[in-house]
Amino acid sequence: MKFINSIILSFFSIIAFFSCTSNNAQVIIPAVKQDTTIIKTKDTITITAVGDLMLGSAFPSTVNLPPDDAINSFQAVDSLLKGDIVFGNLEGCFLNSGNSTKCKGVDPNSCYAFRMPERYAGIYKKAGFNVLSIANNHVGDFDSRGRKNTARILDSLQIHYAGQLNKPFEIFEKDNVKYAFCAFAPNENTVSINKIDSAKALVTRLKAEADIVIVSFHGGGEGAKFEHVPRKNEIFYKENRGNVYAFAHAVIDAGADVVLGHGPHVTRAVEVYKNKFIAYSLGNFCTYGMFSLKGWNGFAPLLQLKINANGDFLYADVVSVKQDKINRLTIDENHSAFKRMEALTNLDFVGHQLKFENNSITLKN
Repeated sequence: MKFINSIILSFFSIIAFFSCTSNNAQVIIPAVKQDTTIIKTKDTITITAVGDLMLGSAFPSTVNLPPDDAINSFQAVDSLLKGDIVFGNLEGCFLNSGNSTKCKGVDPNSCYAFRMPERYAGIYKKAGFNVLSIANNHVGDFDSRGRKNTARILDSLQIHYAGQLNKPFEIFEKDNVKYAFCAFAPNENTVSINKIDSAKALVTRLKAEADIVIVSFHGGGEGAKFEHVPRKNEIFYKENRGNVYAFAHAVIDAGADVVLGHGPHVTRAVEVYKNKFIAYSLGNFCTYGMFSLKGWNGFAPLLQLKINANGDFLYADVVSVKQDKINRLTIDENHSAFKRMEALTNLDFVGHQLKFENNSITLKN
């Protein structure tokens, strides 16, 4: 009986509904509230990367500053320094005055200590650099004063940086992508490239917090005799400059998506390992003053790397640049850095799956 009553009640409810609508009565049906917010992540991420950067040092005198006060340092590549990440190695500190303890007892004019005028930091910012490594042997040329002042200035310009013991990494977000950046070197006060287990632990931690993990290292011997990736510790001036091959593979095993190397002042081979890109040395990119630019030291790549949302390598375009003491940084129409990168990759990674063609690096089909 209850079942029949329920059917009758439903029938009269339906009749009442159509009666109301036929009399133009407004029927308001409560809307179901839905969260329509869609967070879109980038399908392709562009990382533009270069090697060593030092625009001129005021130590021991202003003779080592460029005649245009560094304003036109990046003029030749201004349109190329674009991307989600624009990276370089800051080979020196920002400091307006002071002496270097590393030059104590030697002729300052033959001492390699670099302090860029503080105003030069704005040139990097204007050029487009938004991530810099401060893990190298020159950021500490003027001790803690230089390091602290450099950090202060980079913070004020909102340029991301890492590599010193008190700043081993930085995590930041851009266009809904969360990045983690860390940097390593064999030098005092830097996060050590030689403590591979510690490096792996840091990268594992960062990968748990970020979408894309970028690792930078300053390692390997210096100069034309050190073009190759030897797969062993490199000793230079009695200093262990790291086993860059073992280091790069280890941090990728731990979760790194991109590894960017610098330090040898020459271009080295590249590699794709577990679908992740490694540049073993990006050379001297824009270095004024006491840097040697002879031979291959005067050529370098500007790398425009494309990765997907998972950090896997898609392809890379390579613009070759050259430097000399008179013309400074210019585009190299002979594409020397790209050709050298290809030759060294063929020698150091026999059987690799990379294709070098038309100044681009892709995976072989």
